[in-house]
Amino acid sequence: MHVKNIFKLIDCEDNSKEEMELEIISLLVWDYEEKHHKIGSLSPIRAIKMRMDELGLKQNDLIKIVGDKSRVSDILSMKRKLTIRMVREINKALHIPLETLIQEY
Repeated sequence: MHVKNIFKLIDCEDNSKEEMELEIISLLVWDYEEKHHKIGSLSPIRAIKMRMDELGLKQNDLIKIVGDKSRVSDILSMKRKLTIRMVREINKALHIPLETLIQEY
């Protein structure tokens, strides 16, 4: 299953067949990433860029998550630090572990 298909399941109803499918797929993806692409050892910005690449996302796609275009640019160029709100939103949207996103950089 392609990663983009996972995002179609994210807003599924509780206790539905789709939620069960999402849970299984999420566990399989997590297990694979733990074995082959350990994200936890990456800097927050590198982890964000890597996940964006995996999902085929562009900088404009982050505007919905962290704010306007200049803010996204500043974050990805490390001119601006992530706020707690941004960390939460990025974690929720891109499924990057909180422990990765809160690291110093």
